[in-house]
Amino acid sequence: MSAKNRTTITAEPGVQEIFITREFDAPRELVYKAHVDPKLYVQWLGPHGYEMVLETFEPVSGGKYRYIHKDPDGNEFGFRGSFHEMSPERMVQTFEFEGYPGHVSLDTMTLEALPGDRTKVTIHSVFQSVSDRDGMIQNGMEKGMREGYERLDEILGAM
Repeated sequence: MSAKNRTTITAEPGVQEIFITREFDAPRELVYKAHVDPKLYVQWLGPHGYEMVLETFEPVSGGKYRYIHKDPDGNEFGFRGSFHEMSPERMVQTFEFEGYPGHVSLDTMTLEALPGDRTKVTIHSVFQSVSDRDGMIQNGMEKGMREGYERLDEILGAM
C-alpha cells in the first residue's frame, strides 16, 4: 500500500453519515469484480485474522446478502442487507450489523476510474440517526474497513 492509498473515514460530529474514500492501484473493473465475485469477496472483507462465511450472496440489483465474520477466538459477527443497484460505476445497498440490530444504513459506493489504471472508491453511508452512526463506529467499523482494504490491495496486486 502506498501512502496515497490510505483509507479516509470522515464522520462529522452531529451528522448521521460517514464518508469513506480509498484509492486502489487497479482498474475499476477489477475493483468491482472483487466486490461481486464471492471467491474474492471472502478473501478481503473484514479485519485481519477473521474468517468470513458467506451464507447468502446475490450481488445483483434486488439481491440480498448475509455473511458472518469469525474472530480467532471463535466469536461470530453477522451482517446482512440488500443490493439495490449494482454496476461497475455505482453500488447501492443496505447494511445491518446483527450485533446492533435494527440500525440499518444505506450505502452508496462510487467507483471512479483514474488515470494509470487506478480506481477511487467513495462510500457514502447514511444512518437513521447520529446515535446509529456513532454506534457503528464504536463497534469497530473503522478497523474492519481499513484492514479489509489493505487485504484487497494484496489481492488486486496479485491479479
